Amino acid sequence: MSAPADWRPRATAERLRARAALLARTRAFFAARDVLEVDTPLLVNAPVSDLHLHSATVHLSAQMPGGVPPVLYLHTSPEYAMKRLLAAGSGDIYQICHVVRGFEAGRLHNPEFVLIEWYRLGFCLNALMDEVEALVRSLLGEAAAARRCERVSYREAFGRTLGLDPLSASDAALAAAARPLAFAGDAAQLGRDGLLELLMGALVGPQLGRNALTFVHGYPKGQAALARLDPADPRTAERFELYGDGIELANGFHELADAAQQRERFGEDNAARARAGLPEVACDERLLAALAAGLPDCAGVAVGFERVLMLATGARHIDEVLAFPTARA
Repeated sequence: MSAPADWRPRATAERLRARAALLARTRAFFAARDVLEVDTPLLVNAPVSDLHLHSATVHLSAQMPGGVPPVLYLHTSPEYAMKRLLAAGSGDIYQICHVVRGFEAGRLHNPEFVLIEWYRLGFCLNALMDEVEALVRSLLGEAAAARRCERVSYREAFGRTLGLDPLSASDAALAAAARPLAFAGDAAQLGRDGLLELLMGALVGPQLGRNALTFVHGYPKGQAALARLDPADPRTAERFELYGDGIELANGFHELADAAQQRERFGEDNAARARAGLPEVACDERLLAALAAGLPDCAGVAVGFERVLMLATGARHIDEVLAFPTARA
């Protein structure tokens, strides 16, 4: 049997050293702000319900002791577990962890990647955006020197690129805007939020963050995920994303703390999954119990570490900043 030719690491030694330096810089950043580093399980009991995220399944022995279920999932984010810590009184926390998402592979995607995720008590979105900018500038180093920062609403971003208002445009207008993508699906089946996700991912997002760090805020309520709705405009959520060179780098929320609303959103996710032909998933009852016990007012964000590392080192493909991409793991 011949030895595989792809046994060597994909990233260069120089980029591996840069990776280590940026991880150390991240920990120093949070230590200076007295934010506690935590570590939560990779294996979780409930899969994510989000229509656009796919949890990997892990089958353990059917004879697992101690009440451990034989089927578990690899987390797509440490969010649920970190919110349980927050509800238990942890205070400000952050985590640097590997996550796994199915059906994600390409120039900007590897099924396994690293998130920097943190939660700040009493922070509004503007305060969290300030902190995200500070961290990202620190990690980018010289690559951030010539970049200004801008904050635009989701409506402004769509207006710039497509000349339409995503909150009031008809579904037909959204489907028409997607035609340059050779979109041939049934707009009714994809749904309004599916069309908006498609347009943001393929047309609007790639135009954001050119020569700037661009925060986009005020996402439609159908894309609130785990964020609160904006009391000043309930059509929108208190959510933002950060873009650099057309690449999404971060996703942040003013966190939803209402257990009943969160259960309702899990139900809406399952209804959307059923329409898309995907299996329904069980709610994370431990998360819901934590919210019912009392999640403190907080804002949280996840930053894609490898994507920031790509910008910092000039890499064109995520494989270039990974020792062993999943294809050669």
